[in-house]
Parts: sequence; C-alpha cells; structure tokens
Amino acid sequence: MNNVEKALKRKLNDDSEMAYPDFDEMWNRMEQTGHTAPTLTDTSDSFTPHRHRNWRKITIAASLSALLVAVPVYAAIHYNWGDLLHGRSGIQTALNQDLGQPLEQSVTRDGVKLRLHTAIVDENRTVILYSLEVGKRADNEFWNVKGVSLKSAAGKSSAGEYSFQQWDEKNQRYNGYFESDWTPQQETENVRLTVDHIELTSVQELDLPLDTKSPQMQTFKLDRNGLQDLKVQVFEQGKDKLMLSSAITFDSSKPKEWDNPQIIAYKGGEPVRPQPGGAFGTPGENGEYTAQQYFTKADIPEGQTTFKLQYAQTEKSINEPINLDLQLSKKKMESGTIKSVLNTPLENGNRNFTLEQMIVTPTQIRVTIRSEKKFAMLPYQKYFLSVNGGTTLEGSRWSSPDQEHDLNTIRFERPSNLVITKDTPVTFTGKYKVTTHSDDKTPQRLTDISEQRQTLTTQIGGYPVKWTYYKQGSDLFVETESEDAHFGGINQTHIALGKERIIGKPITANFAGDGNNKAVDVYKNFKGKEASIYMFYYTTDDPEAETTIPLRPLTSNSKASK
Repeated sequence: MNNVEKALKRKLNDDSEMAYPDFDEMWNRMEQTGHTAPTLTDTSDSFTPHRHRNWRKITIAASLSALLVAVPVYAAIHYNWGDLLHGRSGIQTALNQDLGQPLEQSVTRDGVKLRLHTAIVDENRTVILYSLEVGKRADNEFWNVKGVSLKSAAGKSSAGEYSFQQWDEKNQRYNGYFESDWTPQQETENVRLTVDHIELTSVQELDLPLDTKSPQMQTFKLDRNGLQDLKVQVFEQGKDKLMLSSAITFDSSKPKEWDNPQIIAYKGGEPVRPQPGGAFGTPGENGEYTAQQYFTKADIPEGQTTFKLQYAQTEKSINEPINLDLQLSKKKMESGTIKSVLNTPLENGNRNFTLEQMIVTPTQIRVTIRSEKKFAMLPYQKYFLSVNGGTTLEGSRWSSPDQEHDLNTIRFERPSNLVITKDTPVTFTGKYKVTTHSDDKTPQRLTDISEQRQTLTTQIGGYPVKWTYYKQGSDLFVETESEDAHFGGINQTHIALGKERIIGKPITANFAGDGNNKAVDVYKNFKGKEASIYMFYYTTDDPEAETTIPLRPLTSNSKASK
C-alpha cells in the first residue's frame, strides 16, 4: 500500500478526528453585517463555504441510466452497513426494527452499477441507502457519485442534503447514504430522485518545499492540470501549534470541480495526523480555494517532515442525468413519532432564545430553537438530552440552505435501546456558553507600522489582549490573542467607521468554543504608517456555564401537539 492510499484510508476510517465547523453560521453572521468578501455561486460539490469536506465526506450522487431490476428484499434490509452509519445510530436503529422501506432498484451504465437498497423516512428526514459496484480500481482511484436531489410531485426540492460513502473491502463495493431534510407532507408521497453524474477521480500529489520556520508568504508555481499556483503562509498558534493558511489559484474553471485540495505532511514516509479545527473551501477574493490546517509542532519537526499538495483529478465521467420515480412513505414511523410545542426560554428570564419544538421519531430527536434576532449565534456550544434520567444523548447543530435565519436545529441520534413515550421525562441541557459582545467601539491605535513586528497589550472586556502588527510587502497583518482562555477571540477587524471603512480579511477560520482565541486579519495594499483598528465583535467563553430545561413532563409554557 503506497503513502497516498495510507493517507486516504486513514481519512476514510477516522472521521472522529476531523472537525466540521459550522460555515453557515459564520458566513450568515458576516453577511448580515455586510462585511464579507464577494462569494462564489458554485454548488456544494465545488467551492462553497457551507461544509468542511475531506476524503471521507465524498458527495453522494449518481448519473447512471439503464435497466432497473429487482433484487431480494431481505439482503438489503438486513445487510450489515457497519461503519457507514457511524454517527447515524438512528438509521441503524430503524433498520434493526425493520422500519426501512425496501427500494431495491438498480441502474447499470458503462459497467458501473448503482443500487438503491432502503429508504428511511420519518418526520425529521429522508435517508436512502445505496451501494456502488465499480469493478477493479487502482489504489489511488475513487469513484464519486454526485448530484443527488429529491423533488416532490408538487415541485418542492429537497434541502439540507448530506451524503457519505465509503469503500467496503469485504464486498468490493462502495456503500453510501443520502440524507435530506425533505420528508413527505402526507403519509405516502411520490417523489423523483434525480441523479446527475458519477465520476472516477485519481489522487495526485505534488512536492512542496515548504519552510515552516518562515513567516513570509511562500508561493509555489504548480502549472499542472489547471492548477496555477499555491500560496502558503505559516502562523504560530500558541507555543505548540502551527496553522498553514493556503490559497490555490486556477487557470481555468475545471479544476474547481476537483475535491478537497489540501496539504499533507509526511514524517518518516507516514502521513501526519492534523489537529482538529481545519477549514476548507472558503472562497478567496478572486475565486481562490482557501484552507486553514493545524499541526502540532512536535509532529512535523524540521528536517524530518516533507509536504505535498494532494488533490483529486477527474479521470472519467458518466454523464446523462436521469430521474427515478419513487413512492416514499413514513407510515411505519408514525406510531413512534411524538411532537411537542415547547415555547420555553433557553435561559430563565431571557427570551432572546426560545425552545420552540421537539420532534421524536424512531431514528432521531430534533429540538428547534428560535432566536429573537436573525443570524444570532446560539450561546451554548454543546447540547445534551437526558432521557428518563438514565440515558444521555449528545446533539449536534444542523442548518439547511433554506432554513429560516432565526431558527436553529439540534439533532440527537436515537440509539436502539432507547424507549420514549409521551410520558418519558426528557431534559435539555446546554453547556459551554459563548457570549458575543458588539458594543465595544474603542479603536486600537497602531503606530510606526513597518515590516518589524510590534506588539501592544490592551484590556478588552477585562481581558488582556495582545495585538501584533507588521507589514509583509504591501500588506498589513494584524494578529490578536489572549493568554486568558476565557477570552474567545475577535472575529474580524476594520479600519475607520461608516461606509469608508476598510475591512480586514480573516486569515484564520475561528469558531465559537474551539478554544483558540488567536485571529489574524490582513489588509491588502495598505498605505500609511498608522491605523485605528476597530472590532466588529469579540466573544468570551465560559466552559462551566450550563442551562437545564425540562421538556417532558411538559412545562407550564408548553403543550403536546401529538
């Protein structure tokens, strides 16, 4: 097995090591204040900031068209989907209880077979399990199924889509699932599954003579297959961590269709595991593909580490989109579905955030939280449900492209042994509070700006914050950080006020509650020796803070809707 295959196999199997930041939340908050750079309009399969992607999160879709044939139902329902459903225990729960709906249709084209096995449909989501048989493949080749969507007979398209597939070594095929927020509006509904195309990609690598000791911008001419150049800048993140900030420029639009270019570090010929918190795909000002990756310094010692740019190149594409007409039903799920209208504040006496509804299905529990203001960031970063006083579930935030801007959804996967009735006690808990502060309009005065790094320390909200500023070429860099971990960080800065203000471009991709309060902004083509720097907002962290709200038995503010 070569190094590329080792790196990819590790990524395919170690999803828990990767962090998937909430790009929707970050960009929504930036857009509503009007200070983002121009964004691209590519789909989620190319350059969108909505979701972090890696080799494990290959988009699931298909563009196959041929004969539909039936296969045995039992094999699909009772097939052991294994690691594929890691993190989706509710789907496995439904399968174990025979709540899945057999589809058992297959499509073959150019020797590649896509088989739809089972649909899991309830009030919260629609999930379709599938397999992909491709025959022989090289170690550095991967088949990607792309462009799946659902549309009801009324023409309403699916949203909040998520796809995942992985290689099944034992059965020599890919297993995957497609998940959507779309659900039938009635017990049974006709729906059209649209698939775009399926393509074969090969993993390519280019050597990068990267100097991690240099703080200067490093430019690498690529001139290969549409890749024009790569710019990398190394930033220290505390005493033991480095951030690699990179941007790739293309000489055509075709390479934008490639998946997840990223820098891979090798030590002793083995890939180095990056630290969580990386971000991929945020658009640059001129359409560059930008990324931030974090490494522990001790893991990439100088002289013992080599770096490569890794990307996927399309080798073959099976086009001709097709439509498959399905009849999906949530009838099997109805007896296990409970809806509750909550109307309960997230914090006592504070109506800024209100728990609005809880929907319990056999696969999942969803709690929606309504904010008083649009784009408001939820104050708590971790969410838990205590069910019947004995089972604790940890939830995750989920956002859909068409979701209301004042509505947040927390999803909890349901384990197979969890029994919930209308009388089962359920308690909601939020932990690790992050508070946003946007009322500090005090400017920080930077003087004698030059290529020499200068620092000053100020007090912001009672916390010491160190400002480091310097020029590289014609660009001004402004770094902020605090030794006090309760200071969450400054989101973004600007020079001057009003319409004439100059917006700093964030180099780092910081997220609430990530434990990293260092931020770096760059001001391109800065002229002058002095500047007054303002903050849009900063955050403070309280890891010990929590709020607990009983959801069942129903509170005086809530009522059962079903």
